[in-house]
Amino acid sequence: MAVRKTRSDCRVGSFEKSRGLPPGTIRNLDGRDARSDKKIGTIRKEYEKRK
Repeated sequence: MAVRKTRSDCRVGSFEKSRGLPPGTIRNLDGRDARSDKKIGTIRKEYEKRK
């Protein structure tokens, strides 16, 4: 069964915890770890703007 797309208002910290990922797995475009209170939707917007 496929995994659903993550909601955009989900925070990085709760996403890493719910998926069992170690802290610091999700990174910003410059390579630094994303803050745990940053939203997934913000990361998506930054990535789309960069493309």
